[in-house]
Amino acid sequence: MKWTDITAIAEALYDKYPDVDPATIRFTDLHNKIVELEEFDDDKSRGGEKVLEAVQQAWIDEAA
Repeated sequence: MKWTDITAIAEALYDKYPDVDPATIRFTDLHNKIVELEEFDDDKSRGGEKVLEAVQQAWIDEAA
């Protein structure tokens, strides 16, 4: 899974953290949760604010 796999990341986060409200998560925590995903295989230093915003919104959509 790469940073560009927004929907797949959001689905994996939804499955792994069902009790987390994605609307209230800080970007630093979101980044850490993404790079800790077992399927994640990309440069951990990447994933800027725009990518994190997109993942957060996709996760919110997934949880709705």
